[in-house]
Amino acid sequence: MSASIFSFIGSLFSSSASAENKMTYPNQRTDEEWRAVLSPEQFRIIRQKGTEPPGSGTYDKHYPSTGVYNCAACDAPLYKADTKFKSGCGWPAYFDSIPGAVTRHVDRTFGMERTEIVCSNCGGHLGHVFKGEGYPTPTDERHCVNSVSLKFSEDESGAKGDKQESKV
Repeated sequence: MSASIFSFIGSLFSSSASAENKMTYPNQRTDEEWRAVLSPEQFRIIRQKGTEPPGSGTYDKHYPSTGVYNCAACDAPLYKADTKFKSGCGWPAYFDSIPGAVTRHVDRTFGMERTEIVCSNCGGHLGHVFKGEGYPTPTDERHCVNSVSLKFSEDESGAKGDKQESKV
């Protein structure tokens, strides 16, 4: 498939949650500054709330026993490896984030209500969280995250936190 088809398919699943536009985040940059540090695909997904095609991401089938998944835009720690699980959805799935790392917004695109998740440090789009799907996890939640929004580190030293997840 061509990149333009993937972009079109991704746009079908993108978010336009308006609450994000009203929030401020510690790491703020202009679009030009973000374009200088992100690839075009990262910018489309992280800053413009796009979605990568299912099954195409680097971390969909990546299951280390230790390590941390950081925000690809600002390097903030988001998810510990031991919260990742096999959901079969085509995107990396986690049952919980590092406390305070992820902010939730109501997303009312496509005539439905979903919960968008963004990096609490830079506001970068991660994906969506779904509840009550019956996965055998401690939270009964699935954080469905774009691989493009993440980068993996074997070093867990930056993953400790005691803040609560922010909800808007």
